[in-house]
Amino acid sequence: MLTDYALAAVSVVLGVRLIRFARFWALAFLALALAAFLGGTWHGFWQNDLLWKATTLSVGVASFGMVVGSAYLTATGATRRFLIGFAVVKLITYTVCMLGHDEFSWVVGDTASALVIVALLHLSRLNGWMLAGVGVSFLAGAVQASGLALHEHFNHNDLYHVIQTGAMLLFYAGLKKR
Repeated sequence: MLTDYALAAVSVVLGVRLIRFARFWALAFLALALAAFLGGTWHGFWQNDLLWKATTLSVGVASFGMVVGSAYLTATGATRRFLIGFAVVKLITYTVCMLGHDEFSWVVGDTASALVIVALLHLSRLNGWMLAGVGVSFLAGAVQASGLALHEHFNHNDLYHVIQTGAMLLFYAGLKKR
């Protein structure tokens, strides 16, 4: 729970700073902050179906913000319009699917697909910070899937949050560099 809240706090601070120059990435950061806060509340205090649903849907909005934000930073014209349209359809599809499912694997799949798109778009600009953010995000996901626990009170989920916080700092650095 505490690592969820730490990820949320860092994401809020960075997301607010992004509003001036990368609005869709700001949306991604703020939606992730909301998801982390709701997820931490779900883990620590209140395991309610609606709270979990809001958590997973917030992650979908974060995924949407990453793709659209990257489209604005790296593409123009028809390519940008296609990417934005794709992100809208992806978000709608994800939302409809998540309204009928609770499995975290759907969240992982949606986020992974967004990260691949972000990597491909920023590879064209050779933005090492953004690519590092993607790589660290995948590392975080692998740690979470592994079940690795450093301590009985610091499990794979906690470690995931700490590593993902580092990824958010890398994304922020890449967005400032642009």
